[in-house]
Amino acid sequence: MRRALYILVLILAGEMIFSLPFHTARFFRPTLLEVFGFSNTQLGDAFAIYGITAMLAYFPGGALVDHFPARKLMSLSLLATAAGGLYMATFPGVLGISLLYGYWGVTTILLFWAALIRATRDWGGRRSQGAAFGILDGGRGLVAAGFAMAAVTVLALYLPMEALLDAGAERRQGLRTVILLYTAATATCGVLVWCLLPDTDSAEKERRPLLGAMAVVLRRPVVWAQAAIIVCAYSAFKGLDNYSLYAVQVLGMNEVEAARLTAWASYLRPVAALLTGLAADRSSAGRAIAVAFAVLVPCYALLGMAVPSAAWLPLIYVNFFASFFAAFALRAVYFALLEETRTPRHLTGATVGAVSFVGFTPEIFFAPIAGRILDQAPGLPGHQHYFMFLGGIALVGLAVVSTLFRIQRKSPDWQSSAR
Repeated sequence: MRRALYILVLILAGEMIFSLPFHTARFFRPTLLEVFGFSNTQLGDAFAIYGITAMLAYFPGGALVDHFPARKLMSLSLLATAAGGLYMATFPGVLGISLLYGYWGVTTILLFWAALIRATRDWGGRRSQGAAFGILDGGRGLVAAGFAMAAVTVLALYLPMEALLDAGAERRQGLRTVILLYTAATATCGVLVWCLLPDTDSAEKERRPLLGAMAVVLRRPVVWAQAAIIVCAYSAFKGLDNYSLYAVQVLGMNEVEAARLTAWASYLRPVAALLTGLAADRSSAGRAIAVAFAVLVPCYALLGMAVPSAAWLPLIYVNFFASFFAAFALRAVYFALLEETRTPRHLTGATVGAVSFVGFTPEIFFAPIAGRILDQAPGLPGHQHYFMFLGGIALVGLAVVSTLFRIQRKSPDWQSSAR
């Protein structure tokens, strides 16, 4: 029972920590752009600020988790992130929202991210890493979809069908209520983490100075290959942020219908994560990742050519949901590579910090590039160019996985580099 409660708390905390900076923009992007008065480019640039501060937080965050208990780090992170939601509900301008996303880059990563990965790796043991990370991400997906559906219902209360074209106070108040809902959920998770997670020392008896641990980690080619895989996989996940906008601008849906469509698609995340996690344990995480990239390439190619007609519509929806599934599959298991590449446990934090520092750079470059692609060719052409851009990234991901396989065959064991 205690083991089940432990992973449940990790699931709730692991998703809600990112709900304010990401759920509001993913599920409610058309409404958010309208209420805040932002362009895709301006919102993308705010996400770039998040990416820069998050990137700077990964290295010290990895060091902290090798020396301090996860419970205290994660709880403080959740409460600090929730405080930012109160400011977001005031609808700040471009400068204010950029500063807020910079703040969130620190609060969601510095004290939280490596602690979550370390706790999940410990929970899974040596034989069930795929299942552990699959359960974590699948559960996070279920939480994300459930909260998104609740938030969509809240927004719909403020936007009855006849008022959907009115950009007045109803839309503004509806979005404010959605933001406050996510704020309350994030703060509640902070309290749950503090009360329910065990206060155990996360550090191994064998400790290394930070610079020494980083030197060992950065000398390993396999670490750079893992980081490159995460760059491509996380870009695919970030690509989902514009699907609700695609539904409005290309498929002709209204804001509530588009938010509901992407919320329903998010229910694929637990299915994809659990199936991929089990497949990774039976075969390997690397093979599961290669298959997911191989699915994404034709999905993006078709969406890059599709037009909203009776003939194309069924194929659009099939590839719409298939690309969601594959992106979720990638996200579920890329940290299972830590065990597959025999990363020593006392270097978990340093490795997560190094891999994340490089791997999550899409937080810096993806949204600004995507926003400019969409703004330079509004409507269908912009979305077609966007999916072609995603297809190119998926092809690179396939090539990097192949490189990882070659490195693993040739590379000596970690211990030879750790001495």
